[in-house]
Parts: sequence; C-alpha cells; structure tokens
Amino acid sequence: MRVEQDGAFASRALGAALDRARELSAADRGLATELVYGVLRRRARLDRALEAVSERGLADLDPEVRNALRVGAYQVLFLDRVPAYAAVNETVEAAKAIKGGRYRGLANALLRRVAERGEPALPDPTRDPQGHIVASSGFPPWLAALALRELGAEAALAFARDVSGPSWLCLRANTLTGMSKAELREIISSQRPDAHVYDSDWAPDALVVDGLDAPASLPAFEEGGFAIQDVGAQVIAALCGAAPGERILDACAGLGGKTAHLAALAGNEATIEACDLSAAKLSEAAQQFARLKVRDVRTWAGDLTQPLGADRGPYDRILLDAPCSGLGVLRRHPEALLRKTEANLALLADSQRRMLDVVSPHVADGGVLVYAVCTFDKAETQGIVDSFLSKHPEFHLESPSPAGPGSVAVPWEKLLTSEGIVRTWPTGQPATDSDAFFAARFRRARSA
Repeated sequence: MRVEQDGAFASRALGAALDRARELSAADRGLATELVYGVLRRRARLDRALEAVSERGLADLDPEVRNALRVGAYQVLFLDRVPAYAAVNETVEAAKAIKGGRYRGLANALLRRVAERGEPALPDPTRDPQGHIVASSGFPPWLAALALRELGAEAALAFARDVSGPSWLCLRANTLTGMSKAELREIISSQRPDAHVYDSDWAPDALVVDGLDAPASLPAFEEGGFAIQDVGAQVIAALCGAAPGERILDACAGLGGKTAHLAALAGNEATIEACDLSAAKLSEAAQQFARLKVRDVRTWAGDLTQPLGADRGPYDRILLDAPCSGLGVLRRHPEALLRKTEANLALLADSQRRMLDVVSPHVADGGVLVYAVCTFDKAETQGIVDSFLSKHPEFHLESPSPAGPGSVAVPWEKLLTSEGIVRTWPTGQPATDSDAFFAARFRRARSA
C-alpha cells in the first residue's frame, strides 16, 4: 500500500516494516519479502487472473482489498510451499479487517476460482511478443515496444522474464577493513548456513548470495566488512578505476556506494569528492563512509546541469553515474514500472547531455571520464556517447587496460561491446548476476 499510494520505494518500505516486526522468524521474514516483491513483479499477471474470475473487475475495489487479493493470488499461482486453501483462508482473514469485513465473501469466492482455474493462458511469445511481454511482465505497451525495437524479440523476451524473476543479493568485500572475499564467504556460510554463496565472474571483490535475509544484521556488516552493491555497479567503479594520490569526483554519488568502492580501490589514498543534488542522500552516504572506514571524502550538494565553480578540479577521474530511466534495474525496483512514462526518456537524455558538458571541462589533461546509466534505451546510451564525442573532440573512447595505475582485475573482454563501451546484463546466473548497466570510458587528450 505504501508503494502504491505513497510512492515509496519497496526496499525502504519493506525494510522499515521488517525492522518493526522483530518477532518474525527468519523464515517468515523471507516469506514477507517474497510476497512483497513477488506481487510487485507479477502484478499484471495477478490482476489478469483475478479479472478473469471477477464479474465486476478490480478497478472499483477498495485498494486494500485489491492488494490483499493480489497477495493471496500470488501464493496460489506462484508459491508451491503455500497450500491453496491456506492462501485463501489467510486472505479471507485479512479481508475481515478491511471495511468491516464486507469483502470477506468476495475474497473467498475470487481466490477459490483462481485456485480452481489457474492463470489464463498468456499470449504466444512467437506470434505476439509485445502482447506476451505486456501480459507476463506488466510492461506498459510503449515499454514493450521499445524493448522489442532496441533489443530484438529474443533479448526483449529474455529481459522481460528476468524482470519478473528474483534478484539475488550482491555484496562487495571491503578491503579497507582487511576483509577478503574468501573470508566474507566463510563468515556468511558459518553464520547463515542456509544461504548459498557464489563468486562473481566479473567483479573481483563481489559475492552473489541467495537466501541471505537481513544482511545488515550480520556483525561483519556493522564492522564495515562488506557493502551491499550490485555486481554491475562494482564493474562501473572498476571501469573508472582509482589510484593513490589522485583527485577523483564521483558525480551524482547518491548514497555513496561507488564512492566507497573508489576509495577502496585507491586504498584510502586518493582525495575523493562526492556530489549529488540531494543533501539528504549525501548525509546517508557519510554514515556509510564511516561504517566502511572510508577517509578523505568531501561531499557537496550541487546541480550538475549548472556550471561548476572554477575551483572544482581538475580531476584525474570523474565518474558520472547519471540519473536515467532505470530500465536496467526493474528487477530490483519493480515498483518503478508503475511510474515510468515514455515522455520522461527524452527529458532524461537532455539532462544527461548537459551533465557531461558541465563536468567534462573539469577533467585533467590525460584524465578519465566515465559515463554510466542503468538502462538499455539507446537515446540514453549510445546516443549520448555519439553526441558527446561530436561536441568534444578532446576526448576519445578508451578500453581499460589489464594493468597500470588504477586498473582492476576484471575480465573486460567479456563485457566490452566496442572500444570503451561496457554493458552488463541480468543473466539470472549466480556467478554473473547483475543489473543491466551501460558505461563509456573516455580519455582526455593531453595538451600539446
């Protein structure tokens, strides 16, 4: 309800609710998480199944009742470990507490029909790929059409399947506290034996974990032993790189995940600035820096679509992880499907171009500039790269080298699609699980 009515982020709303419900067992916390994200990811399919057995439809129902029905239908259709009768009974009990219980009979009737009839057949993906994506994943028609146009049918269908599936937890062992990936794996395995831990094929300090509930409750988290950070985000920080003695700007730093990673790559021996439009986010970032033992980071709030002061820089490296449509992280943020509009894409691309124009003059001669977004929209990816290079001949695309100052041991040959261009993709495989990021690494020419 908070996601739907208040525009809350699912991760924060759920985290706050679980913090208040400390009496829940680990199994029940896991089930609550499964239900929240499962309903958000498959809301379109749940509504379609409920509409098929309802004479009056769902639009006029009380919103609380509608969400209770979705939770019940999710258990009936997609959770093998919850018997259908139990899901029906629990939903009826929930309906009792809403509007004086007058929806109890309706909830009972609709969910029993769903249990009896199952889910209506989805459109054939071969004959009607757009209809299949809309019905199966909840993509609005414009987004389904965009995915098909830019990715092709096979990749678009695979992407839609990934968005509807689970996203595993990704961790980064924090070398600033002396934590190695092997030690972190051993800690998780010993303290949470039900969790399954995998090495990432892409990021050297990354672990992918399935079945780890409440990672922040581990003592190693409080001690700064690890950060929660997607594998793709770790790859982007590695693409930028960092070396001792350098001056680095993390533009659009947000909550500081990549800033902390850059500090770790430089062994806390680089001078790093973190900028973001939101002072509140930077305040949270500072708390994370303290936990992760990050030093020498200066934060400042600023609008990067406006000129920077003359005293900013020059920077040896600038990482611009620009605000974008976020189409590549829908799996982790399924609630975003409720809020995306086609009109936003052109506005975002214009903002991204302006940000690059603003920060690029502050890159030192011979310095590195990395542009990153978590989307596949060509207007925000290759289109931005082409536009930037046409206006700034002093920059050229450059692939990272396997050695040298600031380099990171990443198998770039698996990620580079062309010179200086990196793409990650949510494959759903434990060793390479990642959101869909796009990044370009530019090098500024040295003055004659």
